[in-house]
Amino acid sequence: MWVGCYRFGMMKRGLAVLVLAAGTVRAQGVAATPPMGWNSWDAYGLTITEPQFRANVAVEKAKLLPFGWKYAVIDEGWFFENPQDRDKPEMLRYAIDTHGRYVPVPARFPSAITDQHVGFNSDMNLKLGATVEETSFVELAKFVHAQGLLFGIHIVRGIPRASVERNMPIEGSEFHAQDAADTSDACPWDPTNWGVKDNAAGQAWYDSLLRQYAAWGVDLLKVDCIADHPYKVDEIQMLWRAIDKAGRPMVLSLSPGPTNISHADEVGTLANMWRISNDEWDVWDSKGQDFPQGVKDQFARLAVWEKYAKPGNWPDADMLPIGELRPSAGWGEPRASRLTPDEQRTELTLWSMARSPLILGANLTLLDDATLKLLTNKDVIAIDQTSTENVEVLHEGGLIAWRAKLPDGDTALAVFNTGDAPMTVKRKFVAFGLDKKRYVRDAWAEKELGKKSGVSVTLAPHACVLWMLR
Repeated sequence: MWVGCYRFGMMKRGLAVLVLAAGTVRAQGVAATPPMGWNSWDAYGLTITEPQFRANVAVEKAKLLPFGWKYAVIDEGWFFENPQDRDKPEMLRYAIDTHGRYVPVPARFPSAITDQHVGFNSDMNLKLGATVEETSFVELAKFVHAQGLLFGIHIVRGIPRASVERNMPIEGSEFHAQDAADTSDACPWDPTNWGVKDNAAGQAWYDSLLRQYAAWGVDLLKVDCIADHPYKVDEIQMLWRAIDKAGRPMVLSLSPGPTNISHADEVGTLANMWRISNDEWDVWDSKGQDFPQGVKDQFARLAVWEKYAKPGNWPDADMLPIGELRPSAGWGEPRASRLTPDEQRTELTLWSMARSPLILGANLTLLDDATLKLLTNKDVIAIDQTSTENVEVLHEGGLIAWRAKLPDGDTALAVFNTGDAPMTVKRKFVAFGLDKKRYVRDAWAEKELGKKSGVSVTLAPHACVLWMLR
């Protein structure tokens, strides 16, 4: 019988394939379907601690993992001793190891301390504050894996300025930090790193990083300041080679956007997911501003990028800023998401119809029933994870429609009102490239609607309908 439980059974089989793929080498299917999971940035910014992370992982395991949400990612700043001083670079203090690589701060991540841990302050005559620590994420990754989840971290491209100042040796090589650093190439918005030269020393640096992360048990590496402003293809190539050498399957995620469409073919050979816009937050429309981006802004971008989505390569419309964005939101004041319920359904529908990765930003320990219901809609997840031939089929002013093919021969049809006034839509299915009457299931209402020959609905502003057609 054609109902949601059947569709979810199909989806679970697809997810089982993904679980197997994640345990094989890169060439055999890393990110075989769009990655799904949770990232700390939207709710915790730079400040996440180990107890907070573990608490979110516990909720993800209990409530979201059964539906396919399986990555748990620590975003920027895990190596800061004093993340509250991020806007005062001269005051920042970092934790680095004896080879100049960032390591987790033991005060924030107690399990990072091993029996071999030795921490000591660096020479106080140096300008950049750093504590040399032999810490790691090994134990925390083991905890994540024991929950059936996969572990991810965020870095900014390049090499720590503190390591360059100390000219620390690069592990596994005869090079030192100053051999690899390009001090003329700093990330425009990050004060922590220098760029890396495209030479043997630069490759040795990235090789040492990825050996470290592989030993920690990292499954997803999000690299910032590399996909746009600026686009650094040389460093992306070095990272890609380093991941292959490290021998551990690892999703490579590139930020920020907008990645230029002219790089589509190239970036598709070098990364598993890449951002197609600047940071997207809980606003509907950016109104032409570069930051933050809103849900409405992503329609045009996803329509252009969707044809590049395929197993192993996923254009990324950014994290889902829904739920509670607190206690230390990555942008703005701590808050509940400002997206309305209709806007949240539209965001999830568009992301799924375009096969974007689904990475949630909410504080999972504050997850309410309404948000949980949104995130566990079986039809929506099945579309994101298993659909093909995804395309925008209609765009007339504020009326936009997308169509996608499902493995069982069914079709998903999403119709959106992106305007600011209610809209009545009366269109035969032929208007969406369909040629006959179909049995219809309303995915969000979880209701069978019987046999129909077209769409006849009134949509509130920023709302949508998502129909499963047989």
